[in-house]
Amino acid sequence: MMALLAGGAARHESVTVDEVAHTAAGASYLQKLDLRMNVEHPPLAKAIAALPLVFRRARADYSDVSWTFSGKSSFHQFLGEWVFGNAFLMRWNDPVSTLWWARLPMLLITLLLGFTLYVYGARLGGTELGGLLCLAIFASYPAFLAFGPLVITDIVVTLFWILAAWQLPSMWRSPSRLQVLKFGLAMGGAFLSKFSAGLLLFVIPAVALSMRLSPLPDQPGDKTESRAWRRRAWRNIAKGTLCAAVLVYIVYLVLSWNQPTDSFNFIPHFPASHFLRRLLMPVWLYLQGVVLFALSAGSRPTFILGHAYPHGVWFYFPVLFLLKSPLAFLLLLLLAIVIALAIRLRRSSQFSAIPRGMELHWRCLWVSFVVFTAACLLSRLDLSIRHFTIPLALIILLIAPLPRMLQFLAEGKPRIARVAGFAGIVLVAVSIVTAIAVYPNYFPFLNVFGAGRPGYLLVNDSNLDWNQSLPEVERFVTRRGLDHVLLDEYGFSEPQAYVPQAQLWDCQQPRSGDGGHWAFISANLIADGSNCGWLMRYMHLELAGGSMYAVLLPDRIPPAGQPGGPPLPADYRYLGGTGFHNKDVRSIFYRCIRDPQVQLEATMAQFQAEGERQRKKK
Repeated sequence: MMALLAGGAARHESVTVDEVAHTAAGASYLQKLDLRMNVEHPPLAKAIAALPLVFRRARADYSDVSWTFSGKSSFHQFLGEWVFGNAFLMRWNDPVSTLWWARLPMLLITLLLGFTLYVYGARLGGTELGGLLCLAIFASYPAFLAFGPLVITDIVVTLFWILAAWQLPSMWRSPSRLQVLKFGLAMGGAFLSKFSAGLLLFVIPAVALSMRLSPLPDQPGDKTESRAWRRRAWRNIAKGTLCAAVLVYIVYLVLSWNQPTDSFNFIPHFPASHFLRRLLMPVWLYLQGVVLFALSAGSRPTFILGHAYPHGVWFYFPVLFLLKSPLAFLLLLLLAIVIALAIRLRRSSQFSAIPRGMELHWRCLWVSFVVFTAACLLSRLDLSIRHFTIPLALIILLIAPLPRMLQFLAEGKPRIARVAGFAGIVLVAVSIVTAIAVYPNYFPFLNVFGAGRPGYLLVNDSNLDWNQSLPEVERFVTRRGLDHVLLDEYGFSEPQAYVPQAQLWDCQQPRSGDGGHWAFISANLIADGSNCGWLMRYMHLELAGGSMYAVLLPDRIPPAGQPGGPPLPADYRYLGGTGFHNKDVRSIFYRCIRDPQVQLEATMAQFQAEGERQRKKK
C-alpha cells in the first residue's frame, strides 16, 4: 500500500527544491569520485539515489562552468550546485525519467524503514500486533508518504538512527564482535546521512545518566560489579564509535579520490606529500561539511499559525505535529497514554507493558526521542516536518506496547478492553483510509485542527509546497487550452520542463501587461515567502490540495499600495526572510541558471562585497 501511495505520488511530482542539488551531486560522487558538490550534507543518501542513474549512464557535463566554478571553494559550490543540478536534470537528461530513477532507491529505503519498525515494534510490544500497529501507522502517515521517495537525507538518517538506537543496549551486555560491528555500522550510516546525527553522541551519555538515576531490573546491584559493567559498556561504545569513524573516513576517502587537494597547498612538496594530502582530505571535507551545515542551519525566519518570526520558535514542531498528523493517529496515541496511566494506577499490579529483557531498548528509544526533540525545540531553524521525522518514527515505535496493554486490561476489565481494542482498530482503519483519500497531495496535508483555514495562513515551506505541483499546473493549463501563463514557483529550477507555457513571474511586482492572464502561485508565497495576499481578492482556484493557486488576474491591476493591488516595496517579503539588494534570492539563482558563464562569478563577487560591507558595518 505504501509503495503504491508514496511511489504513485512521487511518480507524478516535479523536482522539489533540495532534489535539484542532491540528485546531480550524487551522480558526480559516483561518476567523478569528487565530493565538491553539496558538501553541507554527507554523501550517503545522494550516492544511493544516484546508483540507478550511473547504471543508466546519465549525462553530466563536467566541462561546464558550474562544475569548474564550484571547485574553487565551499562557498562557490554553495552557489554553483544549484546551477549544476538544474542543468543535470533539465538540460542534460530527461527530467521525468531521471528523477524517477533517482527516487526509486529512496522509496525502497522508506519501505525498509517501515519493515524495521514492524520488526522492532513486534519485539518491543511482545506481540506481532505491536509490529503491525507500528507498520500501519507509518505506512499511512502523510509526512512519510510525502518525503519518503524524495532524494533527501531525512528518511535515510531516520532509518540509521533507529538502527543505532536499537543496537545501543547490546553494548551493556557482553556483546560479540559482530554486535559491536553492527552498532558501529548503524552509527556510521547515520553520520554519513546527515550531520544532525551527531546528536547520537549525546544520546549515549544521556542513557547512561538515566540508568544512574533510575536503574533497570537487570543492572548489577553490587558497586564493584556495576562499575565493571559500566566500564565494559563504555569500551564497547568506544569500539563501535571507532568503527563508525572508520566507515565514514573510508566512504569520504573513496568518494573524494579524484577531488583536487588544493586546500592543502600549505603542505610543502615532498615525495609523499600528495599521499598525505589525500589521507587528510576526508577529515577536512567532513569538518568543512559540519561547519557549512552549522552555518546553513543557523537562525532563520519562520512562519507558523499566521505569524512571521525573525527566528525559530520552540513551539514550531509541536504545532506542526498536531496539525500534520492524522487525527486518528493522535487519538490512538491518546488512547495508549490513557490505558498506560490506568494500568499504572492499579498499584497492586506488577504488570509491565515492556516485555522482560526489552527494558533497556525502551529506555534507549525514549531517551533518544527526548534528546532529538529537545534539539528541535531549541533550534532556531524551523522549516519543515521533515526535520522531525526521527521523533515521528520513535513515537510510532513507542506505541508498540498498546496491544500488550490491552491484553492485560482484558484480564480485569474485559468490557473496557473490548471497547478500547475496537476503538484502536477503527482508528488504524481510519488512518489508512485518510492516507488513501488524501492521495496524491501529501505535502499540504492538514488535519481538522486547521479549522478549515487555508494552509498558507498556518504553515510554511515544504509543509505546504516544495515545488512538487508543477505537473498539476500543466494539467490545468492543458485542460483550458492556455498558451501563456504566469508562474511564481517555490524553487530555483527552470519550470518550462514541466510547464512549457510558463513565464516566470513575481507576484509582488506585476507588470501592467499581466492583467487578464492566469497566474499560478505557490501557496508559500501568499503570506510568507512573498506578500501576495492581494491575489486572493480575485477569482482563484486551489490546486494540488492547496500547494498551488491559479488566479485569474483582473484586466487592470491596481497600482502598488492600493486596495486589490500588489504591496509597496517597503512591504515586500522574501524567500528565506531576506532579500539581497532588495531582490528575491530566486531571481539571483534564475540569472545564474540562464547565463552561468557570466553571472556565477558576478554574483559571487556581489556576495563577497556584501559580506565585506557587513563586516565593516559591525
